[in-house]
Amino acid sequence: MSEKLNVAILGGTGMVGQRFISLLENHPWFEVTVIAASPRSAGKTYEEAIGGRWKMDTPMPEAVKKIVVRDVSDVENVAKDVDFCFSAVDMSKEEIKKIEEAYAKTETPVVSNNSAHRWTPDVPMIVPEINPEHAEIIEAQKKRLGTTRGFIAVKPNCSIQSYAPALWAWKEFEPTEVVVSTYQAISGAGKTFKDWPEMEHNIIPFISGEEEKSEKEPLRVFGHVDGDHIEPATSPKITAQCIRVPILNGHTATVFVKFAKNPTKEQLIDALVNYSGEPQKLGLPSAPKQFIQYLTEDNRPQVQLDVDFENGFGVSIGRLREDSIYDWKFVGLSHNTVRGAAGGGVLCAELLKAKGYITKK
Repeated sequence: MSEKLNVAILGGTGMVGQRFISLLENHPWFEVTVIAASPRSAGKTYEEAIGGRWKMDTPMPEAVKKIVVRDVSDVENVAKDVDFCFSAVDMSKEEIKKIEEAYAKTETPVVSNNSAHRWTPDVPMIVPEINPEHAEIIEAQKKRLGTTRGFIAVKPNCSIQSYAPALWAWKEFEPTEVVVSTYQAISGAGKTFKDWPEMEHNIIPFISGEEEKSEKEPLRVFGHVDGDHIEPATSPKITAQCIRVPILNGHTATVFVKFAKNPTKEQLIDALVNYSGEPQKLGLPSAPKQFIQYLTEDNRPQVQLDVDFENGFGVSIGRLREDSIYDWKFVGLSHNTVRGAAGGGVLCAELLKAKGYITKK
């Protein structure tokens, strides 16, 4: 019997589901053994269900091509053959809440890319380098669900990954106010240019729900476990604008920060490049060796040059300079479907396995 944990991908035919499958090819700890999707894909092999809709740059892994897709709503049938699952289902928020809890109640942990449970008080929303201790809330969640090993953990919105890590690395300097504009790739909407030709040579200054997430989710990540819930941080105050731009992969952020203390540029850069967290200490398989890089060139970070830093798991910061109204300003970049979506989920699952929350059934 394989020592690897058997994994189901819920919503495996969508873009994030495909990214999960591509990232898990040859993973040392996890093996995709079940793929579940909508009833229209169920009963087909994964290769047939995808047809010409494979959206990754790398070929579809041979190991998954002949897996027969199951109906994601047939919860018992999917859960019985796996140790845990990744969720990237495309449903309404209420449907997602319901189905993820149903999987958890079969004693199958769920690591979700979806936003539905990000504000459920006892569900941890984890960036492994920032708040690994939030996993402690899982015990309270299991009591509520009546489970012994089943639970839900989520990762935050893709847009915050390009700036929240820098704010956290600078916590000793006490950031108090943040103004951020994000310039978000179309893959964040699950699209390619083939699917969304009107995005070519275009900018759309609105992404539904994104600004609220960008302002509030970092505070939940920066918060602390308080009994049976996560208590969000109250600082820094964040205001955001979120814009869709004609880029396939990579969310860029321009950020202005005010600090309670008065750091120098050297102190800020030093805090970025020397920051590491639990994934680096534990040597998790997907953990970037360098979580945050600082680029000194005036024209960096750039999507074409920097989005794949540390295989897409790292964060790139550049153009740190003093501001005439705020204290400092900078530009951040992260890979929205690796660090920001499926990759963040994989790293979260690795952390939860290392800490004993995800085990063989």
